Amino acid sequence: MSTVDREQQVLERIDRARRARARVKDERITLAHGAGGKATHSLIEAVFLEAFRNPILEPLEDQAVFSVGGARLAFTTDSYVVRPLFFPGGDIGELAVNGTVNDLAMSGAQPLYLSVGVILEEGFPVADLARVTDSMARAAQAAGVQVVTGDTKVVERGKADGCYLNTTGVGVITHDLRLGAGEARPGDVVLVSGPIGDHGVTIMLARGELDIEADLGSDTAPLADLVQRMLAAAPGVRCMRDATRGGVATILNEIARASEAAVVIDERAIPVRTEVRGASEILGIDPLYVACEGRFVAVVDPANADAALDALRAHPLGAGAAVIGQVKADPPTLVLLKTEFGGTRIVDVLIGDPLPRIC
Repeated sequence: MSTVDREQQVLERIDRARRARARVKDERITLAHGAGGKATHSLIEAVFLEAFRNPILEPLEDQAVFSVGGARLAFTTDSYVVRPLFFPGGDIGELAVNGTVNDLAMSGAQPLYLSVGVILEEGFPVADLARVTDSMARAAQAAGVQVVTGDTKVVERGKADGCYLNTTGVGVITHDLRLGAGEARPGDVVLVSGPIGDHGVTIMLARGELDIEADLGSDTAPLADLVQRMLAAAPGVRCMRDATRGGVATILNEIARASEAAVVIDERAIPVRTEVRGASEILGIDPLYVACEGRFVAVVDPANADAALDALRAHPLGAGAAVIGQVKADPPTLVLLKTEFGGTRIVDVLIGDPLPRIC
């Protein structure tokens, strides 16, 4: 089967599944619609995808991939409303640059250029704005990208929450791989690039609403260099997704559904810091659903799994990488977790929004 035929089959499979379930039950938007889970997917598929449906949008990856003048490009946009604006390990400015750089990187692209849209509330301190923009400049330099255009708007006092950011990015793809959630195949190996849940738990603790202290910081970081090294070592990569809203659990469900396969993961193999695990237990949440901003999930051909893992672990941002599971044929579209106690349970898509406004 040719690559084009396989791509068409993947798109048709995804489209059938979406058309069967895409429906918004709520009459009004809730916080859950921005959490990256079931409500988010329903909103995107039933409202936005129905309105804008086209072959480039259809895969609903974290970026669009298309060709212009013979060059393959990746294009993405994201908005940031994190509260608080400044937190251990980062701030909204660094987060906005790294988040968009990472969405480009998940297609295997080399990020090049960013735009920045800034929405400010009347009364926002100029010193804080300078701090945010300085952070963005440092993050852009570290990621090897340039901010080349932008926009600024100001709304009345009380009509926003200080500062919101939007970043849009363009990158170039030089490899011939076809990466996507629908490319996973039975037998493939599932990896994660490091400990999960750091960012989401850090944000919750930074709000000061909980009497919990932990030596923990956000994992926000640019992942393009790490990804390029893995792709060079392991050309059998099928799919990559950075585990932001909805966490690793939601990413794995997207892969399972798009590929019509099962993903089986081992609880004992999933890297989670003691501080994250402890805080999650107190909050009553599962680290699998907690956002990261410097970690990604990769699905890799088993023949390349060791090479991919070695490449990740050889990089400072992938030192904690681990194999956490495998793709199987059955039961299709489900994610299963083998627990520490020897049982098995279904890991569903996130329902609700336990950690609002974390990015």
